[in-house]
Amino acid sequence: MSGRRFLSIGECMVELSQAGDGLLRKGFAGDTFNTAWYARACLGPDWSVDYFTALGDDAMSDEMVAFIDKAGIGTSLIRRIRGRTPGLYMISLKNGERSFSYWRDSSAARSLAADPDRLREAVESADLVYFSGITLAILPQEDATTLLAEIRRAKAAGKLVVFDPNIRPRLWSSYDVMHTTISEGARSSVLVMPSFDDEAAHFGDDSIEATIQRYRALGAANVVVKNGADGVRLNFAGDETFVPAETVETVVDTTSAGDSFNGAFLARYLETQDAPAAARFAASVAARVVSEHGALVAKEKLGLSGR
Repeated sequence: MSGRRFLSIGECMVELSQAGDGLLRKGFAGDTFNTAWYARACLGPDWSVDYFTALGDDAMSDEMVAFIDKAGIGTSLIRRIRGRTPGLYMISLKNGERSFSYWRDSSAARSLAADPDRLREAVESADLVYFSGITLAILPQEDATTLLAEIRRAKAAGKLVVFDPNIRPRLWSSYDVMHTTISEGARSSVLVMPSFDDEAAHFGDDSIEATIQRYRALGAANVVVKNGADGVRLNFAGDETFVPAETVETVVDTTSAGDSFNGAFLARYLETQDAPAAARFAASVAARVVSEHGALVAKEKLGLSGR
């Protein structure tokens, strides 16, 4: 498998998290970047991990590129746009549960799909393509259409296309646009990895089975439904498996629970093609992640330093 590429597409933002005594800690994170981070931590050297986004030409963008590169994630596909800056968000925590405040309206990442040739070249060079509902939500409609067209080409070419709906209603102009575009994202994918609480709240699903069947009906061959502390339900080509969550003594921060699960799951699945085993491994990684502060937990704290 020498030289195979995991490509994640989306927005990395400046993250401000609580540091105590009214102070804030600066970091860099975002759903698809978090997944790339954990995939890189869990994958062996036969796989490269690249991030596709757009950033500005300011000092913060320079710092972010350096951070991504230091993590072992490829930066050659990052488009730099003169006069633009990254988006920013702040995490507020209460009893381990997070809420967010965002400043992203002029984020450079909103233009990540504005260069169709660059996008096509990146997707064609990948073996796995990962994107999310947030990736689609931040784009102008024309650019979201461009991205979906390239994603569909990747699926038709036999690439493993993975989609996390990651539903955030306030990023969308309307519920109708959100429902339609997320459904198109799923239709363009091989594997969909939704969170059941999102699907129940925003698509009205009354059961995990309803979520699975809706996404399979759209054309996703495989579905992995995350359900927090209640575990994960997998349906791969019609075969269903349940994998329980790992018990966590103290939940510190759930910011990247789903993203870390996705990255760890995909890394192990790429290497073993064993979805239940990949889910068990990912559950163990996610349990460690929610026991620490921040979206990105160091590899050493994940027990992966030997990878």
